[in-house]
Amino acid sequence: MATTLTAPRSLVSELHSRGVGDARADATSRAVYSSDASLYRIQPAAVVFPRHLDEVLTTLEVCRERGIPFTSRGAGTSLAGNAIGRGVVIDFSRHLNRVLEFDAESRTAVVEPGAVHATLQKVALASGLRFGPDPSTHTRCTVGGMIGNNACGSRALAYGRTADNVTHLDVMTGSGARLRLGPGETPSSAETDALRSLVSANLGTIRTELGRFGRQVSGYSLEHLLPERGFDLRRMLVGSEGTLAVVLEAGVRLVTDAPHKTMVVLGFENIGEAGDAVTSVLPFKPTACEGLDSRIVEVVRSRKGPQAVPELPGGAAWLFVEISGDDAAEVADRAAAVSLVATARHSRIITSPAQAAALWRIREDGGGLAGRSNPRTTM
Repeated sequence: MATTLTAPRSLVSELHSRGVGDARADATSRAVYSSDASLYRIQPAAVVFPRHLDEVLTTLEVCRERGIPFTSRGAGTSLAGNAIGRGVVIDFSRHLNRVLEFDAESRTAVVEPGAVHATLQKVALASGLRFGPDPSTHTRCTVGGMIGNNACGSRALAYGRTADNVTHLDVMTGSGARLRLGPGETPSSAETDALRSLVSANLGTIRTELGRFGRQVSGYSLEHLLPERGFDLRRMLVGSEGTLAVVLEAGVRLVTDAPHKTMVVLGFENIGEAGDAVTSVLPFKPTACEGLDSRIVEVVRSRKGPQAVPELPGGAAWLFVEISGDDAAEVADRAAAVSLVATARHSRIITSPAQAAALWRIREDGGGLAGRSNPRTTM
């Protein structure tokens, strides 16, 4: 027991002595960082709030020397225990959270890993641009966290996953190698040579099992390392949850935000029918298509009040479909066609941006609220 209590203090003392100013091993900090949005609880040895990259690099160096695992953390919105660990948790969101560069002409930005998605989006929207992926936690999730789990969001149909929108990565590998990765930029090293050998030995499996559909984001995306894809280590690292490298900086691609948007809500008897209807919706090229059932709606209604749920068409499950484009009439025609999808029992076309935002809020609030205990119904 004494060793368990002493080791964290020793670790923090060394970090302090080597210039890492905000490293903590007090009981409160370790308890707070023992959880994320998942059901898991793992208490870390220490928590570090780096103020600049030198402190990140020093922390990683100390961890390598001591054989201590480390976990990168943004807002802790992960649902599978992705942001917790027994070693050192490095919280990037407190200090390393800036948009470093923004170029409207080239439609790119450079961010620190702790930059909140909404912060980047606010900068981009001022110039009629946006960062395409938009998780339901966009008001608080960090871009580094999105890179960690290859976040998609409702608009992945139009804009792809995070891996499709990263222009470069500045990373530090577990062995201490610092790499800057861009399209066609993969430095030769023992690690990259080993990866090339791994891919060469498993070409058949990688080609047939990985990258088969747009939102296949679990596991290592080795399909990006295939010879025909140019051995793109930058895109392969997206989704690796910090297990292969720590992101120090990221360049991201921005897209034009369409000027005209209409939302169509389709009502179904159950979520299975809603899922089956997606294939009928996709030919109309929606920007977004998201399914919700009555359980999520009821969670929002019970926690936030009836006023939090705008009027929905009849049914117990719904598809929220966003149609967008440059031509208002063409958008209206596509939206009208979507509303007539044969398998939908009911439909409603939403042209008001405020009403559409309120409906999307159900999706954004529902996931988070569903993962919390209701103090009114628990002891």
